[in-house]
Amino acid sequence: MTSSEETPSFRLAYVPGVTPGKWVRIWNERLPGVPLTLVGVSAAEASDALRGRAADAGLVRLPIDRTDLSAIPLYAETTVVVIPKDHIMAAVDEVPAADLADDIVLHPLDDVLDWQDRPGRPANERPATTADAVELVAAGVGLLVVPQSLARLHHRKDLTYRPVPDAPESRVALSWLEDETTDLVEEFIGIVRGRTVNSTRGRPKTPAQPKAKRAETGDARRKPAAGRAAGKSGGKSGGKPGGKNPRSGSAGAKAAKRGKPRRRP
Repeated sequence: MTSSEETPSFRLAYVPGVTPGKWVRIWNERLPGVPLTLVGVSAAEASDALRGRAADAGLVRLPIDRTDLSAIPLYAETTVVVIPKDHIMAAVDEVPAADLADDIVLHPLDDVLDWQDRPGRPANERPATTADAVELVAAGVGLLVVPQSLARLHHRKDLTYRPVPDAPESRVALSWLEDETTDLVEEFIGIVRGRTVNSTRGRPKTPAQPKAKRAETGDARRKPAAGRAAGKSGGKSGGKPGGKNPRSGSAGAKAAKRGKPRRRP
């Protein structure tokens, strides 16, 4: 089987915390003949996966090196602090970064937040992953600041989280190789941007020719009938334009005579 005869497919990379389910469902509804395969990658590996063509497009976390990649920002996530349920901060609605100054705030090696001034006191060692850091929070070693989707991904019954309003946000984007903006990539761009199934993606629509032809045929059928009716009426009065109808004239004269008063002798 040659490459031109191969069944088309689409590979979508995605980083932890991102949930592409809604977009995958729409893809399957619109392109049932093109299977979509999900490729899970870490945030640090996402760019290399696209450059190495392990995926046709990817849902990544910004910032990324965009030397040869295109990216469309999709949304920004709320940043939260993960704490034990019995922590004093669990009693408030949100936690400013300054309120973390006296706590140990864990900084995993796969952290995706772009901090300028990291809050809290650093731990003696950095956890390898966010999952490891969550386990340390549960053990009472420290707190963890992450995007809300990662807090949900690593949810535990003994932990909760609160928004940190002045922390940097994590932005999620759709990215792909600049030189490989294929039709399938365009289809997925349309899906994540909310285009409808009838969207032309900037291309002009084809006029609805069959409807126009039926309308013309109907007009053509009606016109001869109208012409024949006009011919019959025109044949009677066309020879004497403005002529009087004899019957109407006679009736008019009789009516006029009946209307005259009789002379009395």
